[in-house]
Amino acid sequence: MTIDRGASSAHGAALTERVIEVVRRAPEASALEYRHVPWVADSPRPMAADVLADMVFPSGRPLSPSLRAWLAFDVSLLERYGWFGPDGELTPRTLDELVGDELGGPWGECYLPLADRFDECFLLPGGSDSRRVLAVGEPDTEGEHPVLAVDVDDLPFVGLMYPGFDVYLADTANLVRMEFPTYTALFDHATYGPRMRGHARHWFAGDSCAEFPF
Repeated sequence: MTIDRGASSAHGAALTERVIEVVRRAPEASALEYRHVPWVADSPRPMAADVLADMVFPSGRPLSPSLRAWLAFDVSLLERYGWFGPDGELTPRTLDELVGDELGGPWGECYLPLADRFDECFLLPGGSDSRRVLAVGEPDTEGEHPVLAVDVDDLPFVGLMYPGFDVYLADTANLVRMEFPTYTALFDHATYGPRMRGHARHWFAGDSCAEFPF
């Protein structure tokens, strides 16, 4: 699918609302092609409007427009991936903690040098040997935080895969389907490349990724 570079519906809450329209038609459908992960558990369960209005990340950063739009539709998907504590509070992990929990302690130790840089991370559906991780920090021009790919299949790797939760959702829902010959392929995307490069300057000193030893 081709999107005009300047189209407002290609980013943020507007793109997320288009994803929600797709999910509403088949909420029981799997978000992943290779493993059954239903988009919605039973029926959509929106976050209460008053709770969502006051919610920020533990760092104090505001929720991105796409995340706010998604939580207004449903919390069950992210709840299943450990985003919330017993009182409904957001529960991020540092990157090394998340990798250790998901892939094993020795792998997590490899990512310890990145813990201070990636100190507010959330797991997302996707990957087999790899994982998809939302990293909260300096937002891009759309107010979005990047989604990383973490892979330990060869050398431990972390790189920018999507410019935001908005584009991650759109690709996962097959609304905007893109090819990934490499994890960082969207750097060359006409619509999303500028956002990717903006994140690269903040997270990786202009590079698209980092590899072990970090």
